[in-house]
Amino acid sequence: MTDLSDLPPARPWRSSALWPAAALLASLALWGYAVTHTDVSGLGDFGLVGALHPAFWAGLALLTAGFWLTLRGPYRHPAWAPAYVVGLLVMERATQAVVYPTPLYAWAWKHDAVIDHLLTAGRLQSADVVGDMAVYDQWPGFFAAQAALVKLLGVDSAAQFMAWWPLVSSLMLLLPLLLMYRTFTEDRRLVWLAVWIFSVANWVGQDYFSPQSVAFALHLGILAIVLRRYAGGTSAATSTSGKAGGPRQAVWTVLLTLLVVAVVISHQLTPGMLVVSLAVLFFARHYRDKVPLITTAVIFLAWCLTAALPFLSATMPDMLRSIGDIGGNVATGYGATPTGTGAVTTSWVARLLSASVLLLAAVGALRQPVLRHRALPLLLLALAPLPMFAASSYGSEMIFRVLMFMLPGAAFFAAAALLPQARTLTAVEAQGTRPEPRRFVWLPLLALLAGTLAFVPSYSGKDRISYFPPAEVDLVRQVIDKAPDGSLVVAADRNYPLAFADYWRVDHYWFLDDAREHVDRIVREPAATLARDMASVEAPGRAYVLFTRGQFADSEMNGLLDKGQLDRIERSVAASPLFERVAGNSAGSAYALRSGTETPEPKEADR
Repeated sequence: MTDLSDLPPARPWRSSALWPAAALLASLALWGYAVTHTDVSGLGDFGLVGALHPAFWAGLALLTAGFWLTLRGPYRHPAWAPAYVVGLLVMERATQAVVYPTPLYAWAWKHDAVIDHLLTAGRLQSADVVGDMAVYDQWPGFFAAQAALVKLLGVDSAAQFMAWWPLVSSLMLLLPLLLMYRTFTEDRRLVWLAVWIFSVANWVGQDYFSPQSVAFALHLGILAIVLRRYAGGTSAATSTSGKAGGPRQAVWTVLLTLLVVAVVISHQLTPGMLVVSLAVLFFARHYRDKVPLITTAVIFLAWCLTAALPFLSATMPDMLRSIGDIGGNVATGYGATPTGTGAVTTSWVARLLSASVLLLAAVGALRQPVLRHRALPLLLLALAPLPMFAASSYGSEMIFRVLMFMLPGAAFFAAAALLPQARTLTAVEAQGTRPEPRRFVWLPLLALLAGTLAFVPSYSGKDRISYFPPAEVDLVRQVIDKAPDGSLVVAADRNYPLAFADYWRVDHYWFLDDAREHVDRIVREPAATLARDMASVEAPGRAYVLFTRGQFADSEMNGLLDKGQLDRIERSVAASPLFERVAGNSAGSAYALRSGTETPEPKEADR
């Protein structure tokens, strides 16, 4: 692939800098105006999509058009493509941090609780002390690093910066992606277009404050090192490390080992994906050195047989049963079925976006045989995660994780589908700077624009579930602060902020996690059934039941219980003499089981 942007421009760059700068600044100005005029106080079924000011969409469209023209126009400069990509990441990943006053995602709040526990306890603890949450102490890398960051910054908790983590983690991916792509081409158009496509297709939401976000960046970094420093002759970037086993190669091996250790101690799934990816490259003879594969496999196995053994021993029977059950591993099941116009529409937009990128990748691989041969390792890396479908359901998330790990390779070939066939420098010089037919410029631009705009509903279309207003945070904090040690907090599900706060002293129970028969019993006799479930709490602990808007949104939009059923449960608890109201505001209410109250026996039909 020849980098046509290296050709000398027809006129000096300074005289052609005005319009790219103007388009970039105008798009960011529109974004700034939009986020300061967006009201998120009443999110509907389409999440942030329905709340965004129209200026946001105009800014995103202008940014996309400006990026495309800087790639394809006659007056290119290498600084504009990265500037536009950073602008894209700001508009994509910083919008939520600006418009929402509190961090998104119940899982991010859960990870904040794990860090708080680590800071409070000062050490890792076993299941005898913290129960099921001990799994996080068995993969403590991310949490230990974040606990150190909390201390370094002098803040009270990670909640004070985790809203910006999607932007930070997305920026972390740029370097490994660039290294991987530039291993196989010197064409900056292809490289930056692939980065853009990766960014708009990566809607699965694993960029939030989580171990996966860091482990994925490290995963790509390891692959970039292997492709560039251990390749067996397929790389466009020739290693300068000298003979195999030389001093420089030893340095890269040490760095590789440190990165592998960081991945293995931070996340359960990513090391497995890494081993599979390295094995595919090795057995396809795209690097000769056995060190990367053996090092990764040995470190991963050693961790599984030592620190992670308690968790793996408990879950191994379920893991073995899921092997080979592709249908069951891909199925979403009860509690993960989009329900309602907004949830269904945004889910289909996300599916179409992913399918379009994969289809474009297939077209690009078929359309450019020279590139397909030269960048075959990227094609193999795009296919390598597929066998994981047969390994586990990973909590009904395996389909999303596989898609994410496929994206780096798929985005590269999708970008190749949108660019013209590679031409030699001699041919270009002979033809001059004659523009290409308009259809080859505008059709790819329309495809890129559609994909970029589709990212927003795919990524933010379910923010009604993910966003917790300050009133909801305050309500939960009131309950946790007043709960004595040994207390129990009951809720419909875990989709609310601080759901795991103080988990080492306050237990939590979510009744929608129970078998459907028990959930139906709660719907029929809400107050009496919940009171029986909560009656085992011993003094001085108390039992609380919590109703918040986040639980209601998650239950409704994921096909658990509808609003009428949830309202009935709350009204029954509120009217029952078994409970007393202890907190409440516009975001929900909390009730405590009265001390010394005898709970009624279940009806014969419920026995």
